[in-house]
Amino acid sequence: MVQWGVREELSSRDKIRRSYYELLRDDLDPQMLQYALIDSYCNFSKENIPYPFVEFRELKPRARVPDIEYPLQNAFLVIFVEDMIPSEHKKYIRFLDVNKTTKANLLGSKTLTLSGKFDRTHKYLDSIKFGNFLQSLLPVDYALLIQRDSATAKDRYSLSHFHVKIDWPISEAAEDLARNLRYISKDLYEKGDKQAEEIQKKYFEYYGLPFMAGGRRTAAIVAAQYLKRVKCITTVYAGSSESRSLIRISERGVSKSILIKLSEKELHQIAEANHIKPRTFYKNYVAIREKKYILCIFQATYNFTTPARPGDDGKLRDLNPDLHWLTVGAQNILPRPGVFKYPPIPLNIIYSETLKS
Repeated sequence: MVQWGVREELSSRDKIRRSYYELLRDDLDPQMLQYALIDSYCNFSKENIPYPFVEFRELKPRARVPDIEYPLQNAFLVIFVEDMIPSEHKKYIRFLDVNKTTKANLLGSKTLTLSGKFDRTHKYLDSIKFGNFLQSLLPVDYALLIQRDSATAKDRYSLSHFHVKIDWPISEAAEDLARNLRYISKDLYEKGDKQAEEIQKKYFEYYGLPFMAGGRRTAAIVAAQYLKRVKCITTVYAGSSESRSLIRISERGVSKSILIKLSEKELHQIAEANHIKPRTFYKNYVAIREKKYILCIFQATYNFTTPARPGDDGKLRDLNPDLHWLTVGAQNILPRPGVFKYPPIPLNIIYSETLKS
């Protein structure tokens, strides 16, 4: 595994690029929240179908998520890389000439309806039209890849590829993680079939998913593990039709964001507890208003426990499947997308019975 450099280990030039990447990611986060959560809710509303709100217990580590797909929930996968993925990784991350975001490829795949003149500059994150271009491609199967553009001298990022497939086997991804954490020395099956199966279960737990979760969620955690081989930081966003959440995996770990429903009374309680005027809360934290309730975006972030961190001595260690690999870290109500001034509001609710989603 290649270790990405922390800021203190970077050159002045790379520090600037890291800052620029993080700035662009800060701008990308609310776009992902909007499409994954708010736009999904609107899909249900247009069809007059009740929205399947996530229960807070589903956000607990090791929680079982109902195995139900909701077609109206927006599902997608986006990989955002600080640098460029070297070409030798194309064997497992399929970003080829045939799926570059060129006019010919987009027309050939019939993925994007190109009305009027196609402007290739729209694929750059610094383009005013990038948001529209991104949203037109998010429904595409597999993943979108955003990375640094090699054609420009300055650090400029573009949506370089669409329909990107993640072809690394789950067993190899689990083996890679277990080897890095020193539960095995080389091979997944070196300590027998039973431990190999336990390691694969812990691999899903490491990324906050139930064992053998399917679709884009599995592709997301495979991509996140594989991209540890690239010497830069990466961010993977996954919208899931089963979990009804936005999953975000970065160098900071894993987070999940969902829509929660609040009553007027609960809104006033939260506002009062955080010394915020109710009208300020309405204006900056309410994503959608309904007649009988309001909707906000709730985010849970997770911390790795000691068994999920590399040991200090580098020695092989025994796997204890009973030990948790994740704990709930921060729990916050996020400002609605587009709000610039206000920070997240703490709301410890996952292990509480105060609110019901």
